[in-house]
Amino acid sequence: MVEHYLKDEFKEWMAHQKKTNGKEYKFTTIKMYSNALEKSSAKLKVSNLPVTDLFNIVSIDKFREIEKLLKAAPNFAEVDRATNNKAYSAAMSLYSRFLIEREHYFVWIFQGNPKYYDVVDAVNDLEKITWAVNQYTKQIKKGDRAYIWLSGPGGGIVAAGTILCNPEIRQPNLQDRYSQSESLNNKQYLAVDINIERKLTASIVERTLLLADERTKKMEILTYPGATNFKVTKEEDQVIQSIIEGNYEHIPAATPPEVQIKDERRYWMYAPGEGSRLWEEFYEKGIMGLGWEDLGDLKQFPTKNAMKEKMKEIYGEDFSYKNAGHATWQFANEIRKNDVIYAKKGLKKIIGRGVVTSEYFYDETLEEYNHIHKVDWTHKGEWDYKGQIALKALTEITPYTEDYHKLEQLFDEISDDILISDDENFNYEKYKESDFLSEVYMSKEKYNTLKNLLIRKKNLILLGAPGVGKTYAAERLAYSIMGSKDKSRVQVVQFHQSYSYEDFIMGYRPDDNGFSLSKGPFYEFCKKAEPDDRPYFFIIDEINRGNLSKIFGELLMLIENDKRGKELRLLYSDEQFSVPENVYIIGMMNTADRSLAMIDYALRRRFAFFEFEPAFGSEGFKKYQATIENEKFGQLVDTVIALNKAIAEDASLGDGFRIGHSYFSTRIDIDDEWLTEIVEYELIPLINEYWFDELSQVEYWNNKLRGSLRD
Repeated sequence: MVEHYLKDEFKEWMAHQKKTNGKEYKFTTIKMYSNALEKSSAKLKVSNLPVTDLFNIVSIDKFREIEKLLKAAPNFAEVDRATNNKAYSAAMSLYSRFLIEREHYFVWIFQGNPKYYDVVDAVNDLEKITWAVNQYTKQIKKGDRAYIWLSGPGGGIVAAGTILCNPEIRQPNLQDRYSQSESLNNKQYLAVDINIERKLTASIVERTLLLADERTKKMEILTYPGATNFKVTKEEDQVIQSIIEGNYEHIPAATPPEVQIKDERRYWMYAPGEGSRLWEEFYEKGIMGLGWEDLGDLKQFPTKNAMKEKMKEIYGEDFSYKNAGHATWQFANEIRKNDVIYAKKGLKKIIGRGVVTSEYFYDETLEEYNHIHKVDWTHKGEWDYKGQIALKALTEITPYTEDYHKLEQLFDEISDDILISDDENFNYEKYKESDFLSEVYMSKEKYNTLKNLLIRKKNLILLGAPGVGKTYAAERLAYSIMGSKDKSRVQVVQFHQSYSYEDFIMGYRPDDNGFSLSKGPFYEFCKKAEPDDRPYFFIIDEINRGNLSKIFGELLMLIENDKRGKELRLLYSDEQFSVPENVYIIGMMNTADRSLAMIDYALRRRFAFFEFEPAFGSEGFKKYQATIENEKFGQLVDTVIALNKAIAEDASLGDGFRIGHSYFSTRIDIDDEWLTEIVEYELIPLINEYWFDELSQVEYWNNKLRGSLRD
């Protein structure tokens, strides 16, 4: 007797899968594949075969062992052909995927950015919430458990629940009152419903706590946070559950987590005491202060949650102290030198502006508001603020670019003085040519060619197959030319089909008074670079996805290297505008898109083109591979190199479809699970797409890739 018989479970699973053309499997196909798995193995007459009905096999390792025996049978090809278009071998491939997914422990984290979606209020108000699915679309299933994550420095897990449906196409909900952005899910999108069973907004499972624990410090959402949904391992889930249930035992991280401190200046709205009663005192002393004096030195608390627990102990259990804990944590740990502070009074008045000149310290000599930063208050007065100021004592407004830009323009008009120290006063990390060569896996000769192309032409497009590291290289090329990781002089945007001149340069947008002229990122970036002699780099991902002539408009002429500095009147404003000579434009596009021809010829001649290739043979990648010390990793790389040769020689594909080295570049530990997921969920789907009409090629390379991971 076996533990389980998986025929019905497999058929249900297969009913939710999609073929490479995006279509679902028909009932007749599912039945045909199931019959093949159940009955065809007996026809091979393999001696010492433990089972012939493959649905008795519940372990992927056992299945691979038996699959190898079956495919070695002399009459395997004959039996396979007899199952209608090789249904037997195709079904075995699907059953392998099914077993891998079945053995995986499925818990997920869904991330929300408060800039775009009011995550906290949505969790507090709703019992069921809909969330977009962008990764692991075939693995996320009804019944899986899920956590909801609030992004940002003070973020973490704010809810736990269960997924109510498999990912499915949803229509945009334009009336969603929690949405903070018109661009969020404004078209059809893939999503799941999550039943919220635990609301944790008053006791967030904090990002800082997970980073400081050896078992959770390498969680996907902590190591690669730039996505919407992430998987959670069994051990990570057990730690999270113990935190929620209150029986957590901390295991310190063997190596303290690296705290990421933004190089860029941050902007804060701040109330100097209740009703701004301490403004005069703070202005005279050149400080800003915060209450909650009984807490003592805020640096003693390792997490925000620890602060809130202390508040409950001192001030009573009647409140969650959500806002107070957030403010005290930010005041002590996130406000930095050179940050800009706007002092407020009520909901409509700004009474001052200053620049932070010290780190946080606790001044026990003061009777109240002992938590202190020194501030150079540059302005004092009273100015009306258009819009409503947040009620909280301390609010970071850095994510709301338009808001702080308007405030800075207001103070620029008041005084011609330089209000804040220039960016060169930041201690940016040095970045040399040698750093680029060690990270990007490129020869020195090619690097020099690349750098000289950009400096000479001023506009450069990086071509290459998916996964060759174009975006990564673009940012580091900029750093190497600047000599430091000065992020204030690098900006990245991504084009898409609906991107327009109004988004990129300027256009009218609705506001409280009707419509107002809003400046786009390229306009703002050029204005920022104009008074500076240093180089600035504007990076455009997926540059071929937008209508470039429409997006650049009259600036099409001004981006030419010999037209830099020349002025032209803009479409929406009575203003002469020029693209500064120190602005360099780097675009990226995938050669596998076959869409180079989509770039307007007038624009093509304004750019130089540099093609990136998979760098498996470079000295840099070989050094990286040597540090992995994983035999299976090396075997898989060798297989992909051979696969790339076959792709390049295929008349319907070519070099532009080769698999890039970035698939294998990671900062996390590489183990069998990681390698299997790369093969099953990234490489094999790609192969299936490339040779969708050549099943023999698909089968051959799928087997080669899987075989490279066997002992």
